[in-house]
Amino acid sequence: MRIAIDPHSGFCFGVTHAIQRAEEELRHGQLFCLGDIVHNDREVARLEQLGLQTIDYDALRELRKGRVLLRAHGEPPSTYRIARDNEIEIVDATCPVVKRLQDRIRTIYEQHPEGQIVIYGKKGHAEVIGLQGQTHNTAIVIERPEDVRTLDFTRPVYLFSQTTKSVETFHQIVAQIKAQIASDTTFEWHDTICRNVANRVEQIRLFATEYDIVFFVGGQKSSNAKVLFAHCQQANPNSYFISDPDEITTDRWNTWMEAARKEVSDMQVGICGATSTPLWLMEQVREHLNAVTLNF
Repeated sequence: MRIAIDPHSGFCFGVTHAIQRAEEELRHGQLFCLGDIVHNDREVARLEQLGLQTIDYDALRELRKGRVLLRAHGEPPSTYRIARDNEIEIVDATCPVVKRLQDRIRTIYEQHPEGQIVIYGKKGHAEVIGLQGQTHNTAIVIERPEDVRTLDFTRPVYLFSQTTKSVETFHQIVAQIKAQIASDTTFEWHDTICRNVANRVEQIRLFATEYDIVFFVGGQKSSNAKVLFAHCQQANPNSYFISDPDEITTDRWNTWMEAARKEVSDMQVGICGATSTPLWLMEQVREHLNAVTLNF
């Protein structure tokens, strides 16, 4: 049986940067992280064993002094104000791509107070909360093309995107607004999607077609994992979402093997994951799979 790990899967640059910063700073003493550093429970647990303590906003407001790491998703200005007031040292691991987007949104907001800042993204997502904060939470968040009906098409529209969203859907939203905006009204759209993340869709679809069974490894909290797995499953119906190697049991393997209609000796198995999935976890899945299938 051949087992291969997708070379394009695993942490994106922003997550890699944040985790490296956490590991470096932990060498110098106590470090808190505002929210899960990455949407993967196994990686969070690994870093907690090294001493990283995850806190929420309530705990941040109560904290005095200390060091707090801001994860790759970025934070609104209010978080920095709390840190300053509480004499907290910020370790800023905001992804550079997200940071530039925050700066662009804030600049447009300040230059065009009469306009509508619109963000294509997931409501409540950590990155989107940070982006909305650049506009004093006045930015309008839309999740799908039909949501454009909430806009005022007689007022200027300045459209941005969460960095990890679908390029195709973003351009559908652009087309919807173009079709409805008043002829004498400004409409500017800024494609702010990170291509290193967006390109994962086609890469993972291609990878999935090359194997009889695909194990997609991702965290249950990860939006990126859910999106990428949907594409993986569309490309190969024999794709299975797992968060932990132990989810591959002998009984489940029998069921999956029957669905693939292959003998073990002829089986081609692929392992891939989200931008929040560590390579070491995918390697553990491969090792566990070898152990489970040893006697077949």
